[in-house]
Amino acid sequence: MLVLNLTQHTASAEQLEDGVVELTEKDRITVKKLLTFNTLPTQQDVTNRAKAIASIANTYAVYFAMIGGAPYLMAELEIALWNTNLTPLYAFSKRVSSEKIVNGKTIKVNEFKHLGFVPGSISIDKTVATPVL
Repeated sequence: MLVLNLTQHTASAEQLEDGVVELTEKDRITVKKLLTFNTLPTQQDVTNRAKAIASIANTYAVYFAMIGGAPYLMAELEIALWNTNLTPLYAFSKRVSSEKIVNGKTIKVNEFKHLGFVPGSISIDKTVATPVL
């Protein structure tokens, strides 16, 4: 299963092993700008950005897209992706904490372990695509 990374972050090694593919550098820069809001957006701004991201995603030969970002954008992005026959997925990870002693000081380190994907909760038409996880 190929999953297009539509987040602001580079996929982890574990995500890449699980089928995540990255955008081209040009598209990554564009998507990152579309995911970033520096001023209070209108509903139309949110909808337009979601449609723009989905349009970029639709140029890739994938059926799934890993999404994440501002919560107020995700519902619109799920809808826009479904409308272009792409299934939105969220990465699921477990936080693993460990402690190390360095120079007599205890340092806590959190590592996120990718465990799989959770399908988005909104769908326009469940017959469009069914996630196979």
